[in-house]
Amino acid sequence: MTSTTVAADRVVDLPRHEVFALFGTTGSAGWLFGARCDRVAEGATVSMRLPVGDGPDAESLELLGRFSRVVPGTLLVVEHTQPWQGRLCIRFRADGVARTRVTVRATIPDPGVQWLLHRVGIPLPDPPDDGSIRIGAITTMSGPGAIYSVSAQAMAELAVDEVNSDGGVAGTRLTLLTADDATDAAQAAFEARRMVALGCRAVFVNSTSASFEAVRDAVESSGVLLVHSVINEGGGDSATTLRLGERPRAQLEALVGPTMRASGGARRWYLVGQDYVWSRGAHRDARRVIDAAGGDVAGERLTPLGTTDFGTIIESVQASGADLVLSSLVGADEVAFERAAERAGLRDTTRTVSLVLDDATFSHIGGRAAEGLRTALGYFQGGPVGGNAELVARYHAAHGAWAPPITALSETVYEAIHQYARVLHLDPHGSAADHVTAWRTRRGAGRGDVVGNRDLLAPPLYTAEATRSSLLVDGAS
Repeated sequence: MTSTTVAADRVVDLPRHEVFALFGTTGSAGWLFGARCDRVAEGATVSMRLPVGDGPDAESLELLGRFSRVVPGTLLVVEHTQPWQGRLCIRFRADGVARTRVTVRATIPDPGVQWLLHRVGIPLPDPPDDGSIRIGAITTMSGPGAIYSVSAQAMAELAVDEVNSDGGVAGTRLTLLTADDATDAAQAAFEARRMVALGCRAVFVNSTSASFEAVRDAVESSGVLLVHSVINEGGGDSATTLRLGERPRAQLEALVGPTMRASGGARRWYLVGQDYVWSRGAHRDARRVIDAAGGDVAGERLTPLGTTDFGTIIESVQASGADLVLSSLVGADEVAFERAAERAGLRDTTRTVSLVLDDATFSHIGGRAAEGLRTALGYFQGGPVGGNAELVARYHAAHGAWAPPITALSETVYEAIHQYARVLHLDPHGSAADHVTAWRTRRGAGRGDVVGNRDLLAPPLYTAEATRSSLLVDGAS
């Protein structure tokens, strides 16, 4: 694969070691692309905002990755997967007695160049027709939802590679077409229509419920199998549509009562979410489950997807007298809220349940700000699901030691592609409706809670609590 290298530098009026020490702190935002990290160490997560274009109205995009090399005072190397897979090398050199020259060199492979061209409106080239069976995966490679989707495309690619290594589907290879919805429902619908036009038999939407609803409206009448492969509020199934993953009602039933009891009789909840169908559905379920557990709701705030400033919401929580918080925020919004809540001292007076606290979101919140958060999901990278250790080993063999963590939201699309391939193998000429019926019939017919054979329509849940270093699984439904 060929690549393009882009370099830029800047002189900062501080000594080299002081400049290096500022990396990732609030004070660095103005001169090093708003870098944010909990610590500067090999393996630690980092995000940076890179400018796209020139001028005061230029866009910026968030790059998500991990440090693969750290030479204190001299060099940082970041391996990133969002919004494309690449590498950043950041060098710090003395420039006189008390100044530092910071040089940033970015390696952009061909898929990254295509992503950038597509971002500015240049159509992607159509892949040649090689006789393979095409499926599509719409993931979130940019925008506020990118954090929870960091390994989704890689896991979809791994599943397709494994299917093909096993002989394909009825002797025919699978081809995976991927697209970034940029956490934007209209973009998701556009990409889905393109996938249908290119002959995809199935489209897997590994994105928000807003994107899924837009895709459903755009392509449901096309006869293509449509799969929503991440945690969602339920509803919207049809003869050609399946919604997989965790449901908030089951999560809340596993979390609300035990959290109240563990908090010494705390019962007043404050609900924080986003103003779209996911949080609205989750909060309806929350009110029922909280009431059944003997609690009450002291307040609720819904905020637009992409919110970065949660100051007024945190003040409202503190003023409400709530001693428990339910967050249905996702991605970058959840990161921003939990970090702000810790800074404001909200952890000292409340306990928080987070419905979408997956391994990737946890790593970007950072151990100190995440410590004590509770969640319930169907998969954790360090969890006890049968076959998980082998899956993690295959994933890193395919995508490298610095690949982002497998999460509940990316593991589901991996299993879903494998399960769809089995259904398709048995009935390669069947319709999408035939395949939905067969998939539902086969649910639970495997080996229980084992990777590749789980009931994705109602996956078993594991509860976990965040420590400073990991999400520690402490129970199962």
